[in-house]
Amino acid sequence: MADYNPAYGKYIDHTVLKADTTKEILKKFCDEAKEYGFASVCVNPCNVKYVASQLEGTGVKTCCVIGFPLGANTTLVKALETVEAVKNGAQEVDMVINIGALKDKDYDLVYEDIKAVVDAAHPKALVKVIIETGLLTDEEKIKACELAKKAGADFVKTSTGFGPGGATVEDVRLMKQVVGEEMMVKASTGINNREICDAMIKAGAVRMGTSKGVFIVKGIDPTK
Repeated sequence: MADYNPAYGKYIDHTVLKADTTKEILKKFCDEAKEYGFASVCVNPCNVKYVASQLEGTGVKTCCVIGFPLGANTTLVKALETVEAVKNGAQEVDMVINIGALKDKDYDLVYEDIKAVVDAAHPKALVKVIIETGLLTDEEKIKACELAKKAGADFVKTSTGFGPGGATVEDVRLMKQVVGEEMMVKASTGINNREICDAMIKAGAVRMGTSKGVFIVKGIDPTK
């Protein structure tokens, strides 16, 4: 039985990142975000200006991905991408770390990469750091969170949705333990119903990256 609960809206980053996303689709997502009181609409850089114009004055934020989805852009490119996103109206940016550098234990590079985006975004936009948990060991997840915290980011985020796997309760709990009260955690990928959303909130997540936010607010499970 559907159980409408608007309180879930504040947790949702309504996410639309596919390559074939049209303005018609973007408008639909923006309209839904406004109707259901979502936290943000999360889009690719080329769509920021349009989405920001649709959401202006509504309280729903415009979120832009940076270095997405591989995290393999150079630091300069990520910083410039952030500057342009903020100029175009982004109030939040979700950046992907340099995953290969983390695995190489080149922690200075990973830190400087995150810090460049933080410096480019703050104070106008929040920064969420995507660590792509599906590619990392627990030790690497911990280190990535520590580096994001050191760089002054606002969130750590589990996944891009383009890598292996998605958010797990165990990863969210681990990430929250590392960052403590100084940062927030975003669970992304696989948040398809309210049961999963509730589990992520209980583990410490305060945002959900999902395209299923309408179903979550309505209490409908689209997988059944």
